[in-house]
Amino acid sequence: MKKIVGLTLILFTICFSNQAFPEAAYQLSMLPRYSFEEINKRITPLAAYLSKKTGIAIEPVFINNFSQYEKQLNTGSIGIGYENPYIYILVSKSHEVVAMTLKGEGKDKFRGIIIVKADSDIVAIDDLKGKRISIVAKSSACGFLSQKLTMLEHGLNVEKDCTITEAIDNKQENVIFAVYTGDADAGFIRESALNRIDKFVPPAMIRVINQSAWLPNWALSVSRSMPEEKKEAIKKALIDLKENDPVLKALKIIKFRPAADKEYDSIRKASGMTIPKRN
Repeated sequence: MKKIVGLTLILFTICFSNQAFPEAAYQLSMLPRYSFEEINKRITPLAAYLSKKTGIAIEPVFINNFSQYEKQLNTGSIGIGYENPYIYILVSKSHEVVAMTLKGEGKDKFRGIIIVKADSDIVAIDDLKGKRISIVAKSSACGFLSQKLTMLEHGLNVEKDCTITEAIDNKQENVIFAVYTGDADAGFIRESALNRIDKFVPPAMIRVINQSAWLPNWALSVSRSMPEEKKEAIKKALIDLKENDPVLKALKIIKFRPAADKEYDSIRKASGMTIPKRN
């Protein structure tokens, strides 16, 4: 009798364990560029879609700040990330891109511009040497890195040849204000941000002197330790999304396309990082 009871308990444990202890869900998070409410609206439909489409348990999570986001991708706490190209290269030893965002006129790429006040005597890249430049942030792809890359191509190192100041709260709008008020001789902003504050700064008062280097768009990345079949399932599910799908509308993008790590080497170059050797 004891043998029967013991065998029954073993069988019960084996059968029940898969239900009582399901496979832990992968966490999906987005770089906290927006509020909790906004990010929740964007990634919750994506997590639900990927879970249903792939059969992989995926749950959305919110991270409070950029440094924590980067840390949790690097430690593996976040298995699926959605981040700008600069943050991607910082975590690319732990995460690999599987898809890239298509959005706006540039689709899979975007760029920055260099602005000056309309009556400025600055007309070309070379004129920026020795000038005061307002930037969004040193970590901003199109509020610094795009312009830095373009200046390097003209033989100028913006960090050595100019005086740079990060905008208050790292806002594109504050870069425009700094140029308008004369606190900066030039400003680096994202191309799409140019007319963001037209009601406060007359468009005729700002002049664009350069459309800077194109950079790769946002990355959807997965942990390098994730099994290959799961990576491929997630990648396929993302690429299968059709334009105007509610999931894409929630993310405010057009579509995803397949992407490779090497496409982000321009960001590495602009950031002064070593380009990884590949087979």
